[in-house]
Amino acid sequence: MRNGNYLFTSESVSEGHPDKVCDRISDAIVDTYLTHDPHARVAVETLATTNRVVLAGEVRGPEDVTKEVMEQVVRAAVKEIGYEQDGFHWSRMMVENYVHAQSVDIAQGVDAAGNKDEGAGDQGIMFGYACRETESLMPAPIHLSHSILRSLAEARHSGAEPGLGPDSKSQVTLEYVDGKPVRATSIVVSTQHSGDLDQDEVREIVRPHVVNVLPAGWMCPEEEFYVNPTGRFVIGGPDGDTGLTGRKIIVDTYGGAAPHGGGAFSGKDPTKVDRSAAYAARYLAKNVVAADLADHCTIQLSYAIGVSKPLSVYVDTQGSGKVDEDKLSKALQEMMDLSPRGIREHLQLSRPIYARTAAYGHFGRAADPDGGFSWERTDLVDGLRSAFGA
Repeated sequence: MRNGNYLFTSESVSEGHPDKVCDRISDAIVDTYLTHDPHARVAVETLATTNRVVLAGEVRGPEDVTKEVMEQVVRAAVKEIGYEQDGFHWSRMMVENYVHAQSVDIAQGVDAAGNKDEGAGDQGIMFGYACRETESLMPAPIHLSHSILRSLAEARHSGAEPGLGPDSKSQVTLEYVDGKPVRATSIVVSTQHSGDLDQDEVREIVRPHVVNVLPAGWMCPEEEFYVNPTGRFVIGGPDGDTGLTGRKIIVDTYGGAAPHGGGAFSGKDPTKVDRSAAYAARYLAKNVVAADLADHCTIQLSYAIGVSKPLSVYVDTQGSGKVDEDKLSKALQEMMDLSPRGIREHLQLSRPIYARTAAYGHFGRAADPDGGFSWERTDLVDGLRSAFGA
């Protein structure tokens, strides 16, 4: 994000959005494999459409994770989201499974052997970002977009709002003055609903979930508050639109406020640097900002398939840094081993902690007692302050 005056917009989608249904299923498969074997290799994609889910990908893990087990995982994930509709029902949908064994060519590049350390599962670039706009050190537009949908989902799951369906989207546009967010100029929320509710009724159901999430005085003008602007949203989820794993990578990260390397997260075990290195980059950037060494911090990591060390570690504090960026890059690399194995061990990623990440963002969440969202910890702060005499 830049200084000056401007408008900036980010969107979020709920757990019931077709693409998020697929992310949830793929991550539930990852969790199942890691529960049975922390060293399992998983790369699973999901497609969902009207009463049909298709799995494809490659795995290496225990044989007791059978196709029957995977089907049970798929149905449980869809049931937990809340789909019991004619066009998409957890018990009646067809599940097709085309998951196969991992390529030996990939395995030999990734596995540790002899004097060779574990290599990256693919080439690529990954970004992490943090800023001071919110307590979670996330950009405000994406943070608020997620929060609105989480509030609606909690009301739906609790039974407080039985007229809401699982599929929803939000979009928040904020006005920035001197580089800082000051108010919302427009809010868009589209949510699936029962057929007996009209647009005005849905609008009033949604309103308190928006008002309560926004800071006091930030609500947009009434004419810029759009709820179900098409007028009706009864058919939703995979029955209304086909879903695929990995199609919401900006929603998953920083809402467009920071660069993205292009790799999706869901369906991948933590040896895949698309996922683990993006988590590491967020972890390092967040600790830099939390240590008060910068107000904004972007970190880029790059890797080559089969090579353990990162090819580059780039730090950009966008003019807000209080220390030299090259020295900061070196200090961060001394504090954390950024090889795939080093990241996995430092953040303890070889655990079944991924299904919970599939909706409402992989970043800006509180670290869980069982190790979920470990990349949101700020346990490097003291070390960073000491390194720079802060």
